[in-house]
Amino acid sequence: MAYFDVDEFPGGLKACLEAVLMAADRPYAAADFARVLGMDDAAVERALEDLRADYDGVGGGLGAGGDGVGAESGAAVPRGFELRHTVRGWRLATRAAFEPVVAAFVSDGKVSRLSQAALETMAIIAYQQPVTRGRVAAIRGVNSDGVIRSLLVRGLVAERGADEETGAALLVTTDLFLEHMGFDDLGQLPALTPFLPESAQDVRPTE
Repeated sequence: MAYFDVDEFPGGLKACLEAVLMAADRPYAAADFARVLGMDDAAVERALEDLRADYDGVGGGLGAGGDGVGAESGAAVPRGFELRHTVRGWRLATRAAFEPVVAAFVSDGKVSRLSQAALETMAIIAYQQPVTRGRVAAIRGVNSDGVIRSLLVRGLVAERGADEETGAALLVTTDLFLEHMGFDDLGQLPALTPFLPESAQDVRPTE
C-alpha cells in the first residue's frame, strides 16, 4: 500500500503514472501500477487509456497554441512517443514513424537490424508455428540453424515442446516479438491471401 496520496501531486494520478512509466525498464500491467500507487485497478486502467488517447492526439495532448503545431486547425496532434499496450503490459515507446529520427540521434544512422535471412526465417516461424528447424529449412531451401540461433538469442523466438513424430524442438514466437510488432496476439498478423494464388487459403497462425 502506498504511503502517499496521488492527488497530493501536481497532475494527480495521470502525472504519477507518467513519472513511473518514465522510470520503468520494462512493460508493467495496470495492476502493478495500481499496487504501487495505492489505487484501484480499474481507475489506473482508465487513466492509462486516457494518457494513450492524449499522446495519440485524441481530444487532448499537444494542441493549438501549445507549440504552434496544428495551430491553424486547432486539432490535437500525436506526440513523438506513444503509450503502448502489449501482452506484456504498458510502456512508453517511440512512435514508429519517428524511428529514422531516433536512429540518427542514437547511432548516427548505424542501426542493428535483422538480416534478410533473419526476416525470412522470422516470418516462416510466425505463420507456421509451432514449426521445427527442418520445416523452416525446407521452406527456405537452405539450412537456417545459424539464423534461428540469432533469433533465439534476441528473444524473438523460443523452443516450446517437441514434434511428436521426430522429437525435434518446436519453434514459436515470443511475447517480445508481439511487442516489437505492436500486436496483442498472433491473430493480428496480416493475412497472406493477397500475396498467394487465388486457390490458396488464408493462412493465419493460431494460439
